[in-house]
Parts: sequence; structure tokens; C-alpha cells
Amino acid sequence: MTAYLLRRLGTSIIVLIGISIFVYLLLHAVFPSPARVVLGLRANAVQVNAWNKQNGFDRPVIEQYLSYMNSLLHGNLGFSYAENQPVSSLFAERLARSIYLTFISLLFAILIAFPLGIFQAVKRNSLGDNAATSAAFILYSMPSFLLGIILIQVFAISFPILGFEASQSTSLWVVIGDWHDMLLPVLTLTLLTVANFSRYMRSSSIDVLAQDYIKVARAKGLPERLVLTRHMVRNASLPMITLIGLFIPALLAGNLIVETLFNYQGLGLLFYNSLNKEDYPVLLAYTLIGAVFVVLGNLVADLALTVADPRIRLA
Repeated sequence: MTAYLLRRLGTSIIVLIGISIFVYLLLHAVFPSPARVVLGLRANAVQVNAWNKQNGFDRPVIEQYLSYMNSLLHGNLGFSYAENQPVSSLFAERLARSIYLTFISLLFAILIAFPLGIFQAVKRNSLGDNAATSAAFILYSMPSFLLGIILIQVFAISFPILGFEASQSTSLWVVIGDWHDMLLPVLTLTLLTVANFSRYMRSSSIDVLAQDYIKVARAKGLPERLVLTRHMVRNASLPMITLIGLFIPALLAGNLIVETLFNYQGLGLLFYNSLNKEDYPVLLAYTLIGAVFVVLGNLVADLALTVADPRIRLA
């Protein structure tokens, strides 16, 4: 197990280095220098060249990358010229709010999707199964912004029982307590996630219910409740561990649309505003942090799977 964990950690580090090189070169090709953003469109070539030389943007791209990575390892994510403050400060203000939105939506999605998927598998091809499958396919194919607009129209305009805008407080504790304004963005992400998870849970449960050990347990007269809770649920949940680990970065990316739609002051809205302002350091830091979450999600999913499935530990 120790050797396995070390191999996975080493692989993750190599992948992160490769992603950082690719992302840096890609953004550098689009934004070779933020000089025009800082100095304005009226700046002449002499002023742009002087600014680039002063800030190191006249050096070869590999030197710029190594310098950026050295700063990154020391906790310096760069400086936002549009917001006139360090990127790390911008992220520190918003990261907790984005993580809260992601994980509360993920928690509700798991609590809904797991029993729903099991119910669909047990009642396969019934009216309830067909209705849930149809709803899941509709939600799965629906863009997040469209679902959010529908929820705003129904619950904030037609029937004004919820806020159409997310909580604007900068305090995480106030945001957590403000369910009147936070329910719609949380509900949007939750419904989209349930549509994904319930389909996979249903498929996994159907596969497990067809296994011989389930048939033997039923043949011995074990109550159906015990067949499901002791023999089916744990084995059917194993593929979901991997899916959840991979889905966390996807939710953070999805936050970009939901946060923008509901004007929620998180990392997604920061990225959207920075994209409009061509704020290169923020775009680069956000993309690299997204890559870190993807790699960490894979690593955590692999580790959780080894804990949950003894067969992997033996292998």
C-alpha cells in the first residue's frame, strides 16, 4: 500500500508539472503580456517594451515559466492589475465561498441520488423508474444557466418566495445562514449533479443485483432489506467513489456559470470578470488551481477506493 501511494503521488506531481507547462504556454500564446491591459490601448510601443522589460515579460517564455513556478512554490500567485491587489488575496476572499457552494450541493446530491438510484434499480422498468429516468435525462441535457433561469422565473419572480440573487455577504458564516438567497444556486447545482449520480447508481445497482451472491442471499430467505443494505449498497457504491472524486473539479468549473448567473462572489465569478478584463494572472492562477483539484480528485478517489474495496488492497 505504501508503494502504491508513493507511485500515485509521484504520478500526480508529474501530471501537475505537465499541466502547468501546457496551461502557461497556452495562456502565454493568447496573452503574451498584460502591458496593454495595464497601460491602456493608447500606450505606444516604447512604453509597452519598457513595461515588459521592467516586469520580466521580455525574457524567453521558459524563463518566465520557471520564474512563475518559483513564485508559485513560495505562495505568490501573481498580481492582479485589474483589481490592483495580489491574486492570493483575491482567491483567499472567495475560495471558501466557492468550496461551500460546491460541497453543500454535492452533499445534497449524494443524499438524493444514492437512494433514488437504488430505488430505480429495485423497481426497474416500473412507472417510478421510468419517471425518474426521464427527469434525469431532461436535467442531464439541460445547460446549467437554463435551469437556473427557470428556477429564478418560478421561485423568485412568478412565486417570489426565494431570492433571485445569491447572498452578497463577504462573511462565509452569513452566507451559510442565508438560505433564502442561497437555496436557488444550491438547488441548481444539486439537481444537475443528481441527474448524473442517479443514473450511475441505478446502473451499478442493477449490475450488483444480478450477481450470484445476491441470488444466494435471497435463496436462503434473507429479508430484502438486509440483502440491499448488507450485500448490495456497498458494492454498488464503489464506482460512485471514483465518480464523486472526478466530479468535484467539474462542480468547481460549473460554479463559474452558476456564480455568474446568481452574482455569487466566488472564484467562478472572479474568473468571469477577469476574462472580460483580460486579467492574465488571475486567469492563469484559476486554471492551475482547477488542474490541482482535478489531480487531487483523482488521487483522493483512488485512495478512498482502496479503503472501501479490499480486493484493490490485495492486488
